[in-house]
Amino acid sequence: MDKMTKSLPENSFRRLSLKMVQGVPLRKTTAENFEPIANFQARPDDLLIASYPKAGTTWILEIVDMIDNEGDVEKCKRAPTFVRFPFLEISPPPPVKPGVEEADNMPSPRRLKTHLPFHLVPKSFWEKNSKVIYVARNAKDNAVSYYYFDKLNQRQPEPGTWEEYLEKFMQGNVAWGSWYDHVKGFWEKKDQHQILYMFYEDMKENPEREVRKVMKFLEKNLPDHINSKIIQHTSFSAMKENPMANYSTMPPAFFDQSSISFMRKGEVGDWKNHFSADQNKVFEEDYKKKMAGSSLTFRTEI
Repeated sequence: MDKMTKSLPENSFRRLSLKMVQGVPLRKTTAENFEPIANFQARPDDLLIASYPKAGTTWILEIVDMIDNEGDVEKCKRAPTFVRFPFLEISPPPPVKPGVEEADNMPSPRRLKTHLPFHLVPKSFWEKNSKVIYVARNAKDNAVSYYYFDKLNQRQPEPGTWEEYLEKFMQGNVAWGSWYDHVKGFWEKKDQHQILYMFYEDMKENPEREVRKVMKFLEKNLPDHINSKIIQHTSFSAMKENPMANYSTMPPAFFDQSSISFMRKGEVGDWKNHFSADQNKVFEEDYKKKMAGSSLTFRTEI
């Protein structure tokens, strides 16, 4: 056991159940400590990175850090992702500080992370007109990635079989709730706030173009050779080998990567290796109902 794990109480290592907050199932520890999260005070120069879980969050965080540090790889290796970017709604057992406390103690300009759906994001972000980058991933690949993540993450509910998990995902009975509500919630509000809405599939297809979008949003103008360096450092293969990005520094009591890697595949279209023909048919029918009337579209292959 590492030093951090030794100092935690025995019940810290149990998988958490979910508890509803305004119609959204959240981890029990988050739900029971939601008041300080809801009342968190944003600053005008904050940048909030928002996404549904397993939609490319760690990837966009690394891209932002590389842009902020103008391509200096060593500066971006100063600490693990979860230290560099406070996770607002995380409520770990003591002595680890909650995400809101870590964020409160961080000097400006802050770069913060959340998986909260739009209506649960602290209102101060909208009141202060803070910038938000939202990353969305197609539902099928997102479901597969989230399934494997829930297998390795010992703080998430037990995922069960793939068949059971897919049903829960479709119903929104997973941590952070419905994928459909999540992606639509930010999409519908993107023109009313400073929200850059990005797609995982676009980032895989043309990383140079998408990195430029982020640069422009952050009001940075870096030369082409720095842009190339950012793309190289934030490639899936580079991040998979980077201990400051691949969560290998997280204690196994929280992230058990003995059989499943946090950085697993990072592909578009892996869903085809998991969905049966029947599952795909049911999923497609359900998807059409839940996304009816939305102008939001996704690609399930590139």
